Amino acid sequence: MKYLRLVRASLMRKKTRTLLTIGSIMIAFLMFGLLSALEKAFTAGVDIAGADRLVTIHKVSLIQSMPLAYYNRIRAVEGVTEVTHATWFGGYYKEPRNFIATFPIEAETYLKIYPELEIPDEQRAAFMQDRAGMAAGYVLAEKYGWQVGDRLPIRSEIYRQDDGSDTWEMTLRAIYRPKDNLGDPTALMMHYDFFNESLPERIRNRAGWYVLRVDNPDNAPQIAEAIDNQFANSSTETKTSTEKAFAAGFANQVGNIGAIVTGVVTAVFFTMLLVTANTMGQSVRERTNELAVLKTLGFTNNRVTVLVLIESLLITAVGGLLGLGLAWLLIQVLGDALRQFLPVFYLPPRDLLIGLALMAIFGLVAGALPAGQALRLRIADALRRGA
Repeated sequence: MKYLRLVRASLMRKKTRTLLTIGSIMIAFLMFGLLSALEKAFTAGVDIAGADRLVTIHKVSLIQSMPLAYYNRIRAVEGVTEVTHATWFGGYYKEPRNFIATFPIEAETYLKIYPELEIPDEQRAAFMQDRAGMAAGYVLAEKYGWQVGDRLPIRSEIYRQDDGSDTWEMTLRAIYRPKDNLGDPTALMMHYDFFNESLPERIRNRAGWYVLRVDNPDNAPQIAEAIDNQFANSSTETKTSTEKAFAAGFANQVGNIGAIVTGVVTAVFFTMLLVTANTMGQSVRERTNELAVLKTLGFTNNRVTVLVLIESLLITAVGGLLGLGLAWLLIQVLGDALRQFLPVFYLPPRDLLIGLALMAIFGLVAGALPAGQALRLRIADALRRGA
């Protein structure tokens, strides 16, 4: 840039102050990046929820199960094209600290409704054919060093088999990978029939929740109402909602992550805005005489104003890019360590673009007042003040 040397010289007048300001901005954008990744981790289920999928749960609570007989009655509702079900197993591997999100599922229909769970064809076939087989997410398999064909004991904190055992011996037949890494790669799926037949007779033939696909998402509210009306006033009433609403409700159990992130980032950015604006204003005041000299050399008011804005934008861009870069690096490092607890933990490209836009806005706003001072600066007054 033509005047880059002037800008650089101005910023380097007070190196310590400039570096501290850049550091403050870097921390602000570091927090923005980390909090964006955290928000994504908690809302990923909402983002990937199918528009044509509904979820039916017990009206009282998700932990309450429903009769398996509801399957055919839901399937018969007009507009429903496919139904599957899943149940929370409360599983762990060898020791309770090795918690695994385990689900007995009706495999054929479940994988139809969730095509984003990608499994190699030969592994899918093997999983379908083996009633005592299971499918695990690739992160889970990597964590424990599992290989297809391994015979593994999965224990439950909730269920006991008819003989009193809490351990289900199963063979790992498939390793799945969510499409575009937007699903949970740490879950384990087992066959519902194998699970159900091993239970005491009094608790058999129950499902945790039903997932159904509808022919037209626009009709989802009417279909949900028709399903719930079927079971109204029964001993097991239901509550049906879109999968997006179900996932959002589940995520919001730990709080409104989006609002928390927005509040924290706004507070941090507002503080950094004041710091940067104060730095730029002080810099302009210290260089009053120099700015006046520039104007006497032929620099127009607009050109001097642009120089001040460029300083503000440059200092913001350097700090912001350093912050986002450091956030991206930390997320890469922390992603593997946190994968068991936060399966989806990354900095979305959309938030990177938002970060770049914030840098521009941040720089312009922070430099607006000092730039206005430079614009209104009169040569005679400035030289008299600097004399």
